[in-house]
Amino acid sequence: MDKFNCTSRLSRISEKVVLCQSDTTVGFSSQNAKKLQEIKNRKPSKSFIKIFKDLKKLNKLGPRIPEKFKNSLRRANKSSFIVKNIAFRIANNSINSQIFRDISWHYSTSANETGKNFNREFCEEKADIIIENKDGLRELSSSSLFKINQIKRKK
Repeated sequence: MDKFNCTSRLSRISEKVVLCQSDTTVGFSSQNAKKLQEIKNRKPSKSFIKIFKDLKKLNKLGPRIPEKFKNSLRRANKSSFIVKNIAFRIANNSINSQIFRDISWHYSTSANETGKNFNREFCEEKADIIIENKDGLRELSSSSLFKINQIKRKK
């Protein structure tokens, strides 16, 4: 685990695995999907949710969103979406401190071994950086998941 007071000292943040409390539950975040797969012992065929900074970044880098769902997506709270088999969320007021301020997207997954509950010791061992506020890290409910196509939205 690296302990820094200044984010400018962090080299290649895109390669790091960050343990942090999100708006839903505690999770691992990184731009390196392979590192997350190794930590979670997850099959490579199972993808991760991609977290975008805002709707502009999603429109630029993510899947094309059907026009009739853009407004509900913009207003969504604690929700993840699947469009054309790509899972994503928009987390514009993220608790992830300034570490992700210059990164327009990152992968995210719950902070646990696949099929197990949150274990702080396991997570601290696997994370490169830990972001924790005064409330600490706690396992809460995950986000709602919606599948969107051109016609309908299904929970």
